[in-house]
Amino acid sequence: MHELTIEGVGTVEVEEGTRLVRAIEDAGVDVGHRCGGQSQCTTCRVQFEEGEPSVMTKAEHEKLGDIGQMGEMRLSCQIVVDRDMTVKPLMTVSDQGWDDAGPEPSITVEPEPEWYPIDTLSAEDESDA
Repeated sequence: MHELTIEGVGTVEVEEGTRLVRAIEDAGVDVGHRCGGQSQCTTCRVQFEEGEPSVMTKAEHEKLGDIGQMGEMRLSCQIVVDRDMTVKPLMTVSDQGWDDAGPEPSITVEPEPEWYPIDTLSAEDESDA
C-alpha cells in the first residue's frame, strides 16, 4: 500500500499497481478522463508535488509532446501507483462544467504500455531538435 496525497482533499491508502486516474477518482475527486484513459484527451492531467515516477509510457510521451506540455504535467491514466505520491488534479468535472468524467478507465494502463525512463525520452527529444 502507498499513500496518495491529493491537494485540497487529503491522503488515502492506495494498492500498489492501481492506475493513478482510478485512485484519484476512488478518493472522491471527479478527475477527467474523457477518452476513457487511452492517453488521447489529456483531461486526466495532474501535477506532481512529490513522488513523480521516473518512467513514462510511449503514449504519454507522444501526447504531451504533441500538445507542448512535456515537463509541465503528467497524464494520470498512464501512471500506476508504485510509491507514495502527492498530486494536484488539473481538470475536474466540476471545474470544467462537464456532465460526467468520461468512460470508465480500465484496470490496466491502455493502450498497451511501453515504459521508458523519462531521462532517456528527454535525451531523445533533444537529439530530434
